Amino acid sequence: MENLLAGAEMLMRWDVMLALFIGSIGGVVIGAIPGVGPAVAIAILLPATFSLDPIVGLTMLLGIYGSSMYGGAIPAVLINTPGTAVNALTSYDGFPMTKKGEAHRAVSIAYSASFWGGIFGILCLILLSPVLAWVAPMFGSREIFLAALLGIFLVILAHRGQIMAAGMLAMFGIFLQTVGLDAVTYTQRYTFGFSFLSSGINLIVVVLGLFALSQAFFLLTKPDSTPDAKPVSGRMSVGIKELLRNKRVATVAASFGVILGMIPGTGEFTAQFMSYTYAQKTSKTPELFGNGSPEGLIASEAANNAVPAAAMIPLLALGIPGEALTAMMLSVFYVHNVIPGPQLFQNNIDLVYGLYLALILLNVIVFVFLLFSTNLMTKIIRVPTRFLGVMILVLSFVGVYSLRNSLTDCMIAAAFGVLGLILKRLNLPIVPIILGMVLGGIMEVKLRSAMPRLKTPLDMIDRPIAFILFLMILLVIAMHIRTLFREYRASATNADHDIHDTQQR
Repeated sequence: MENLLAGAEMLMRWDVMLALFIGSIGGVVIGAIPGVGPAVAIAILLPATFSLDPIVGLTMLLGIYGSSMYGGAIPAVLINTPGTAVNALTSYDGFPMTKKGEAHRAVSIAYSASFWGGIFGILCLILLSPVLAWVAPMFGSREIFLAALLGIFLVILAHRGQIMAAGMLAMFGIFLQTVGLDAVTYTQRYTFGFSFLSSGINLIVVVLGLFALSQAFFLLTKPDSTPDAKPVSGRMSVGIKELLRNKRVATVAASFGVILGMIPGTGEFTAQFMSYTYAQKTSKTPELFGNGSPEGLIASEAANNAVPAAAMIPLLALGIPGEALTAMMLSVFYVHNVIPGPQLFQNNIDLVYGLYLALILLNVIVFVFLLFSTNLMTKIIRVPTRFLGVMILVLSFVGVYSLRNSLTDCMIAAAFGVLGLILKRLNLPIVPIILGMVLGGIMEVKLRSAMPRLKTPLDMIDRPIAFILFLMILLVIAMHIRTLFREYRASATNADHDIHDTQQR
C-alpha cells in the first residue's frame, strides 16, 4: 500500500499529469491517422524526452503506447483501413457493422473492449509485482544473458515464413551495436577508419531512420490520398452493454494478451489471432465472424490492448524489451540512469508503481475522451498523406539533429530511412534490427561480466533459473524444428497425391 501511495504522490505533479494527458490524447490522434502509428510518434518524441524527468518522459511515451490502439480502431471500423497494424483484425467485423449502418455500435464496442483489456492487463501487472520483486534479484548476469538470448530466438521465430530474413536482420542489429569504441579494451571495432563511427551508431538515430523517416519516404513516394470517414451518430454507451453480455470472451481475450505480451517477440498479433479463433470456436453464431460479429470485435480489441501492460513485465523485471516500442522506452531509462532489472524494484519501487497508476489513468482518460469526441477523430482521419509525410520528415530530422547537433547523425538516419523503405517495399520486418541492437548489447555486457566466474561451458547453466532458461531455448528450437518437419511431410504428401492424380488421368 505504501508503494501505491508513493507512486500516486509521484503522479500528482502538474508536469507528470500534463505529460500523461498529452501522451494519452496524442496517442489516440496518432493511432487514428492511417500511415503513422505509435512507433513513428515515439521515435520522433524520444529526443525531446531525454531532457525531461524520467517519470515525465516515460509517462508521455506510455500514453502514446497504450492509447494508440484505441485510435487505430476508428479508421479500421469506419473506412476498413487500420490506423495501426495491430488493428487489422478489428476491420474484419467492425467495417461490416458500419456497412449495416451500425458504426456507432461498432466503435463503442471497440472502445469498451479496449478499455477492459487495458485495465485487465494493468491489474495483472500490479498483482504480479510482488512476484517480480521476489524473482528479479535471482537473475544474475548469466540468467539475463540467457533470457536475452531466448528473446532473440523468439523474435526471429515469431516471423513465420520470414525466419531467415528475420534472423539475418537480427544479426545485423547485433552487429550494429558492436560498432565503435570497446568499453573494456578501448579499441576500435568495425569503424573502418571512419572517425564518426568511433562513438558508435546511436540507437535513437537508427530508430528514427527505420521507423519515422522510412514511413515519411513511403508516404511521399505513393500517390496522395485523403481518407473519407463519415460522422458517427448514436449512443456510445451501447458498447458497455455488449461487453457485459460477452464478458467471457472479453476476459479470455485479455488473458491471451497478458500471457503473450510477457513473451518477447509475440505481442499483439499472436494474442489477437488466438483470442479471435477461441471466440469463433466457442461462439453460438460462428457464421457471423467476418460479417459483423460483436464477439469477434471484442476478442480483437481486448487482446491487443492487454499487451502493453504485460510487455512492461520483462522490461521492468529484467530490462529486456519484447518489442520495438518497449526498446525505445528502455533508452529513456538508460539516459536517466534508471536501469530496469533486478535493482529497480529495490531502489525505485515508487517509479514502478507510478508507471502502473499512469497506465490506469491513461485508459480512463482515453475512454472518456473517445465517448465524446469520435466525430472529431473522423476529421483527423482525412489528413492528406503527403502532408503527413512532410511533417514526419521535418520532425524526424529536427529530432535527430537535436540529439548531438550532428549532421552526420542526420545522414546516418537518412541512410537507415532508405533501408527501412526498402524493407517495407520487400515486406520484410524492421523490428528484428532494433531488438537485435538492444538485446545484443545486453547479451554482450552480461556475458562479459559472467565470464570470470565460468571455468567450463556447463557453469553457464549450473544454477536453477539459468538451467530452466536453457531448457526453454532448446524447447523453442525443438518445437520450431517439429513444425518444419510437419510442414515438409504435409507438402510431400500433397505432392504424392498430385502425382497419383496425374497418373490416373
